[in-house]
Amino acid sequence: MIRFAHANITGSNAFPQLHGIANFYRNPSSGIWIEVELEGLPDSASHIDSSFYGMHIHENGDCSIPFSNTGEHYNPDSTRHPQHAGDLPPILGNHGYAYSFFYTDRLQPDEIINKAIIIHSSPDDFTSQPSGNSGEKIGCGVIEKYRL
Repeated sequence: MIRFAHANITGSNAFPQLHGIANFYRNPSSGIWIEVELEGLPDSASHIDSSFYGMHIHENGDCSIPFSNTGEHYNPDSTRHPQHAGDLPPILGNHGYAYSFFYTDRLQPDEIINKAIIIHSSPDDFTSQPSGNSGEKIGCGVIEKYRL
């Protein structure tokens, strides 16, 4: 696998401690591998101190706070949610830390450059239209080409 892009994720004003990185790798045949590592996620109110958070690729790579310029989920085929190309699996945080590594064939390497990866305060419910009722945008990173 060859890394072709990355995004430095930073938190919103309400969650300034949130930070992390997303790395994007070419799959030899089709699609991409996405690796996300986050620290400083909000602590859960439950005793187990773990929570799921929504994660999506949004259409605009503008992470100016409060992340309102990122637009909607990336959806080049105008499909209904949760079939948007930018709909990603939720990420599980535990004691403020999360790591995920997964494959998707909904996205190709060249189409995500200059888009945003967004972390939401709640998990995607995979039902609500148009975007899964994932709550507030708490983290954002612009996807940029990786340069050695």
